[in-house]
Formats: sequence, C-alpha cells, structure tokens
Amino acid sequence: MTEQSFESLKVWQNSHALMLDVHKRLLPLLPKEEKYGLTDQLRRSSKSVPANISEGAGRFYYMDNVRFCYHARGSLDETLNHLIVARDLQYCSTALYQELRDQAEEIRKMLNGYIAWLKAKKVGENEPGAKLAVREISSDYLLDDEQ
Repeated sequence: MTEQSFESLKVWQNSHALMLDVHKRLLPLLPKEEKYGLTDQLRRSSKSVPANISEGAGRFYYMDNVRFCYHARGSLDETLNHLIVARDLQYCSTALYQELRDQAEEIRKMLNGYIAWLKAKKVGENEPGAKLAVREISSDYLLDDEQ
C-alpha cells in the first residue's frame, strides 16, 4: 500500500483554502485595533483546522487521527464564531461572511465524513501500542480547608 500525504486529502485542501481566504480576504478588512484581538484569533483558529488534519494524518493509529479531526472541528467552530463576530461588528460584507461560512459548513461535512471513514476502516488498529491508553490514576485531592 502506498502511503499518501495529507495534502491529497480533500478536507485538508478545502480547510487550507478557507485559511488562505480568511488571511487574504478578511483580515485586511479588520481595523488596526483588532490586531491583537479578532485578527489574531482568526489567524490562529483558521490555521489550526488544516494543521490538526495534517497532524492526525501523520498518526498510524486511526483513533489518534480521529482525535485530531475532533480538534480540527473545534477550531472550525471557533473560526466560524470569529466570522460571525466580524460580520456583526460590520468589519466585512454579508456576502464575504456568507461565502466563508459556506466554505466552513462544507468542511464540517467533509470532516464528519472523514471521521466516519476512519472509524470504519480502523487503519493502524494492529500497530504496536495501538491498544494502550494513558490514564491518570485516581487520587484523593486535599483542599486547603480540609487539612
């Protein structure tokens, strides 16, 4: 079996395109006072979506990949929240907002499909260590007022 790069994943390609659109089309419209606020948040969350997809694809055990896809989906929702803020504060047109939102909704569908596929295929299920889990041993924690 020939291993393919994360770059061949359509969900990664689309999330990368959304990140580029956010950076090139939306961020230049935001006011300077948002540089360390909304601009920075949008920069980080939109980059996190394809980054988590690519990191998950580099894992050999499918549940690790699924976990990173869950992170990507969370970052996608964070990006969508920031898009709503940009629209509501009238930093961008309704048309641009809707276009970016439509991209995000398509990526969500693709991510959900990819997660379902990963769970069905169970790639890496028999890799060494795939069945191991790290858990914290339950312990009694003392609070200052209980001592």
